[in-house]
Amino acid sequence: MDRKEVATRGSAWRAFAARGAATIAAVIEGLYTAATRRERGAMALKPGDPAPEFSLAGSDGRTYRLADLVAGGPIAIAWFPKAFTGGCTVECASMGASGGELEKFRGQYFAASVDTPGANRRFAGSLGLEFPVLSDPSKATARAYGVLAPSGFARRWTFYIGRDGRVLDIDKQVNASTHGRDIARRLASLTS
Repeated sequence: MDRKEVATRGSAWRAFAARGAATIAAVIEGLYTAATRRERGAMALKPGDPAPEFSLAGSDGRTYRLADLVAGGPIAIAWFPKAFTGGCTVECASMGASGGELEKFRGQYFAASVDTPGANRRFAGSLGLEFPVLSDPSKATARAYGVLAPSGFARRWTFYIGRDGRVLDIDKQVNASTHGRDIARRLASLTS
């Protein structure tokens, strides 16, 4: 190899290394930004705030609108990250196993994720769930409720919404394995 060829290869290697370093820096900056920023347009809901209206497909083939749901009493919407994953399966199975306790209240309860209606239909069927799993593949409702994480999945939060359409409570410390019982207890305290 002559000097000219060595110099050419050296320049190519330096250019390649510079591009690689720039790519690594961009990835690190993107990860930092994603981890520290709030979703644009998302406001942090708190008890007393009006719950954002929605119209979402349920795993049972029906479409559910918030305005129609709250007319029957308080509702619980348990957001979860992804169908067919460990924690989400445990959480929804816990809700299904607590169906008898939950049905004592005039309110309704739902699970919700950003999965497609087909995925949530298969998920609910695989667990034999008798309550609807709502689908928000556009992520608009998840964003409006402030549950959309930078990962693109919903956070595991549960919203309790009163007959007046206002947020009664938000559980951000969900225990997947006891969540059905936890929802029943919370609904009991909110309706008494």
